[in-house]
Amino acid sequence: MHARAKISHPVSSDNGFQGVYLNRELSQLAFNSRVLTQAEDPSVPLLERLRFLCIVSSNLDEFFEVRIASLLAQHQAGSASSEPSSLIKALAHTNDECHRLVERQYQILNEEILPLLAKTGIRLLRDQDRNEVQRAWVKAYFDREVRPLLTPIGLDPSHPFPQVVNKSLNFIVELSGKDAFGRGTGIAILKAPRVLPRIIQLPKELSDGGMAFCLLSSVIHANITELFTGREVVGYSQFRVTRNSDLWVDEEEVKNLREALQSELHSRQFGFAVRLEVAKNCPSHLANFLLEQFSIHPSRMYAVDGPVNMVRLQELVEYASQPKLRFPPFQPTIPARLVDGSIFDILKKHDVLLHHPFQSFQPVVEFIRSAAVDPNVLAIKQTIYRTGMNSDLMEALIIAAQRGKEVTVIVELMARFDEEANINWAARLERVGAQVVYGVVGLKTHAKLALVIRREEGELRYYAHLGTGNYHPTTTKFYTDFGLLTAKPEITVDVNEIFIHLTSLTKPKKLNCLWLAPFALQKELVKAIQNEGKIARTGRPARIIAKMNALLDETVIRALYAASADGVKIDLIVRGACALRPGVPGLSENIKVRSIIGRFLEHSRIFYFRNDLAHDVYLGSADWMNRNLFRRVEVAFPVLDKSLKKRVLSEGLNPYLKDNLNAWELDADGSYQRRKPRTRQAAFSAQEYLMLTLGSTLSQDRP
Repeated sequence: MHARAKISHPVSSDNGFQGVYLNRELSQLAFNSRVLTQAEDPSVPLLERLRFLCIVSSNLDEFFEVRIASLLAQHQAGSASSEPSSLIKALAHTNDECHRLVERQYQILNEEILPLLAKTGIRLLRDQDRNEVQRAWVKAYFDREVRPLLTPIGLDPSHPFPQVVNKSLNFIVELSGKDAFGRGTGIAILKAPRVLPRIIQLPKELSDGGMAFCLLSSVIHANITELFTGREVVGYSQFRVTRNSDLWVDEEEVKNLREALQSELHSRQFGFAVRLEVAKNCPSHLANFLLEQFSIHPSRMYAVDGPVNMVRLQELVEYASQPKLRFPPFQPTIPARLVDGSIFDILKKHDVLLHHPFQSFQPVVEFIRSAAVDPNVLAIKQTIYRTGMNSDLMEALIIAAQRGKEVTVIVELMARFDEEANINWAARLERVGAQVVYGVVGLKTHAKLALVIRREEGELRYYAHLGTGNYHPTTTKFYTDFGLLTAKPEITVDVNEIFIHLTSLTKPKKLNCLWLAPFALQKELVKAIQNEGKIARTGRPARIIAKMNALLDETVIRALYAASADGVKIDLIVRGACALRPGVPGLSENIKVRSIIGRFLEHSRIFYFRNDLAHDVYLGSADWMNRNLFRRVEVAFPVLDKSLKKRVLSEGLNPYLKDNLNAWELDADGSYQRRKPRTRQAAFSAQEYLMLTLGSTLSQDRP
């Protein structure tokens, strides 16, 4: 196991703070390096190791589509916001680290995971690995299922280079001899139709008692000469192009955001090219031809020893059936106090805190379902950022609208890579009479809020759900998040005011206790940090613990540095990119930063301030990034019940500070050191602890 992943970071400079910020892109890549370590770890079940490998590939795809595309756009535009020399340096460092990561990925795949899978009876067969009977089956499969859908394009003036869709599988083929018309067209391009499966399972009788698979790319490679009758194939390679995938609409001109986005979604597939992937044995002149065709710098070409789209190997994980090669099954629990009785009667008595995925997300779905059919419920309001193509919760909102309730849904159409699903849900909701609002143009609505308004004894009463994660049926099973169900007026009245603000676009009223971005969230965070510094300067104990996905906002980082100098003890649990340098004498010596990488993706945002034993605990949807604090609608909400505060600390923070199996500590130079237990008996994993304990005592949710 690799215990240390060391990556040096160039620093940024700003207003005299030279050298105090770590580079965002390299910090993000360092996170992927930590995830990749899970794929190397022999203690992780084998199919899960392959899944982690696929996760890194998916993350790198998005990294190129968004972050690298953004840097290249800045560079090409000569952006005044960045010094050209620092931008070029950042691109160079980032590119070098990407190459190291990709090389390491394929080394793990070819030298560890595939050989180990073969020993268990799961084999991914290349052409040279297949016997004659298997080759015959593959040939028949190609003739029957693949060849009819292929359309090779021989390049000439009347057959120009075809449009290549973002991240699609393609082949470049070099031919000798003359074509049917006596011309020497030398290069052909072949697209692999997206309707074809990328992983193909061979029949059981051809699998030697196990499971045998082959890649579509391998099937096409083995039969590529069949497509060019009378010509000799002298060279070929699979290739894939990654393109800029950020959507853009003109905020000044757009009249209907949904219609504008629908037209933009198609263009995403053909944004400017940022990366080229080819096979390791791709002839150099063909690779150069592709680089020139797509205007890609040679440094952003990746010659890989395996499939150009490793993400597709996720299908192999799903096909394989051996339970011993996966994590042991885990069943989330439902808090005992929610088992019997009406959700509304329960919330009148006390708040309910849910900790996903250790506790089920189903109570949140039932909260909306109950509201949808309850004759006393008059209105339901909800924000939707990511919810997936299939959602019981969204179906419940549709039922509520069909039953004549006032249903207002703020659908964020600009949720990256979920735009199409959200557009479809918005259309369905509108068809049944729900009021659908697309958030605020120019700001993504990222807050996770649901409000139910119910008539009780002649008065209106509010019930709310506030969360740190999306209303998504799949991610709630794999992401760690907190959700609060409450009827406390000081919170629910604020939630209603936020909905009125988002639908009317009027200035929000002064809120009781919620922190709302882009208006007050950063200011309140800095104020709370500074308050701990003020307490520390008087000699009293001061403490900050915060957990989030990313820490990049320089104003917040400055406040943390100042609090550290005042003597505040600060622990930060930052899963991904972190620009703060911990442990620097005179700057951040009282700050520690750690990252937890395990079975579940750490997603909760928790902010704890000791505040002279007031123990202020906030949960929220926002990371400490400039985009979240000023370019999104975000909410941080307090946990007011003392017993639930203790639960957040004992479940969401303290176990993660104790973790010595899945924890990585950030050094001042930007490298991460993996924690190791001194003895086997001392080993502690926060996620394993929560899986065990939330199924029993902690899941009872007692005061």
